[in-house]
Amino acid sequence: MSNFKEDLMKVKAFAFDVDGVLSAQIIPMDSEGVPMRTVNIKDGYALQLAIKLGYPIAIITGGNTEAVKKRYQLLGIDDIYMSASFKIPPFEDWITKRNLKPAEVMYMGDDLPDYPVMDTVGVPVCPADAVEEVKSLCKYISHKNGGEGCARDVIEQVLRAHGKWGLDHSW
Repeated sequence: MSNFKEDLMKVKAFAFDVDGVLSAQIIPMDSEGVPMRTVNIKDGYALQLAIKLGYPIAIITGGNTEAVKKRYQLLGIDDIYMSASFKIPPFEDWITKRNLKPAEVMYMGDDLPDYPVMDTVGVPVCPADAVEEVKSLCKYISHKNGGEGCARDVIEQVLRAHGKWGLDHSW
């Protein structure tokens, strides 16, 4: 069994689910039945910082709304996979495109559709309110729930381990 702090040193890229990870599990819907996701500003800062520091990031979600796509594009994320009910094909496309090995990826998911990818990556992680099946394979379970800063938690840990977290960033 590996040590989580050692695993952090292997991370070269991040992939995230949206619903239940980058947004809360309870999502109101508009009058058309479209989910109105909430986002965490601190997650957004950490995502943007990781991108600026050269870490590839992928969003792999079963959802398909323009608002989600626009949110993550505005943060600088180019690899956004929508309508991904089975997440292995988009994951494989992304790692091939970015010349990554699964062992170099930290993936954060919260529910059964995330399980196959999480079982493939080097560092599977999840929010505190993930389902038990997902928790059982994670190397780290954030103390934060989905949509409440869990992405910031794991990104910050990786950047700290790599000596890249701090106030000395001037963009």
